[in-house]
Amino acid sequence: MTDDIWKRAEIESPCKKLCAIHPEAKICTGCFRTLAEIGNWSRMTPAERRAVMDDLPAREPALKKRRGGRAARLDRLN
Repeated sequence: MTDDIWKRAEIESPCKKLCAIHPEAKICTGCFRTLAEIGNWSRMTPAERRAVMDDLPAREPALKKRRGGRAARLDRLN
């Protein structure tokens, strides 16, 4: 597979090919887009894509926050 699709003159995709949806935040842990943004990406205008791209860095810290680990899982059982 080649990456020619992402070499068009329009804004590039933020996709990092590390697709996994965060179970609580409901955003991709690779590119930080929502499922709706991913699904609509090819139909968005360049301005809409730029707005999403500008917002992506602010989403990353929400995924870095610890969710409790083993202690939280044990609490849920009680």
